[in-house]
Amino acid sequence: MVTGKLMKLGQRLGCVLALSVLALVLWSVPGTKALDNGLAMTPTMGWLHWERFMCNVDCTEEPDSCISEQLFMQMADLMVSDGWKDAGYQYLCIDDCWMAPTRDSKGRLQADPERFPGGIHHLANYVHSKGLKLGIYADVGQKTCAGYPGSFGYYDIDAKTFADWEVDLLKFDGCFCDSVKHLADGYKHMSLALNRTGRSIVYSCEWPLYLWPFHKPNYTEIRQYCNHWRNFGDIFDSWQSVKGILDWSSSNQDTIVDVAGPGGWNDPDMLVIGNFGLSWDQQVTQMALWAIMAAPLLMSNDLRHISPQAKALLQDKDVIAINQDILGKQGYLLRKEDKFEVWERPLSNLAWAVAIRSLREIGGPHSHTISVATLGRAAACNPACLITQLLPVKKELGLFEWTSALKMQINPTGTVLVRIKK
Repeated sequence: MVTGKLMKLGQRLGCVLALSVLALVLWSVPGTKALDNGLAMTPTMGWLHWERFMCNVDCTEEPDSCISEQLFMQMADLMVSDGWKDAGYQYLCIDDCWMAPTRDSKGRLQADPERFPGGIHHLANYVHSKGLKLGIYADVGQKTCAGYPGSFGYYDIDAKTFADWEVDLLKFDGCFCDSVKHLADGYKHMSLALNRTGRSIVYSCEWPLYLWPFHKPNYTEIRQYCNHWRNFGDIFDSWQSVKGILDWSSSNQDTIVDVAGPGGWNDPDMLVIGNFGLSWDQQVTQMALWAIMAAPLLMSNDLRHISPQAKALLQDKDVIAINQDILGKQGYLLRKEDKFEVWERPLSNLAWAVAIRSLREIGGPHSHTISVATLGRAAACNPACLITQLLPVKKELGLFEWTSALKMQINPTGTVLVRIKK
């Protein structure tokens, strides 16, 4: 027989859970309409050549690192054989410098015939045969950022060309556009043109990046046309660059966080994990915070030469699950104190992800204590919760009551990522 005390406790827990569910349901009602193409319902995952391979077109001197058909076929092979596809990395994306310097006689873009002898459709067929999807790059202006033919005046032709080639994603840059009006009109025109082809093509925009120097972007409008959008400059393989992106994202979170959700995401740019510029702790920080921010996970590295440690981090199924959580709410900086930042993100099933990032860049590990009552809009651990540390190593931290404190030791520039469950 259940005692009266236990019945009252059960009733209290039921009320707490009901109120928590109601709060999250109301908070989850989307405030803006997404691009209606049914794509990117969770953040896009894949590989993009730019940061690691840039615009290397010298296949004579550097055949293994030039932008070529061979490079993308090798990466496609490795995405399957080395577990990247199984981990969720699906899109193999070409960036700038794939084109011939001129359009063909019918005004269509064409691949460089020496570096892509089979053409883009041939490469798409190869990528699709591996169970992957192919992404490509173009520009809204007169020229691409590297000086190849732009799409201005050719939006419909280029959209049809990409669809004919069976491309699955378009990264649309914003260089060499002569006015803000042409920029906005071009991004809208290409979005509509892609949809008219009838092919499912994820649309990755750089629209707000090019608007910020002139005025604050209208993110409600941008979300109606794009599946994800860049807000900040290109990422470099350096801690200074990653820090700059995180600082910009937190400083502007009141503008950008609420607009993100299924079908449309803020894109802080590529993952540079597995390259040269970040320490281990800094690589953990990038992976943890990109998961918290519901960012597209587009690696730019050399999958032929990547350490087992970096590979394990990029393929961490628990961290990827946070990034891909179906609730689709972007996380945010909760507070900054005592050289630490606390970030949190609501997840499905009343769970939360929390990242504690050290801002220290001198000395050794430091401890930071947080009250669990302050996490998850004061609901994550009310009345109790289970906390699991996911990064830098996975371990069960145990059961915490609402009045408990969580003490973490964090390396300089490092991050501890935890998952909180009711």
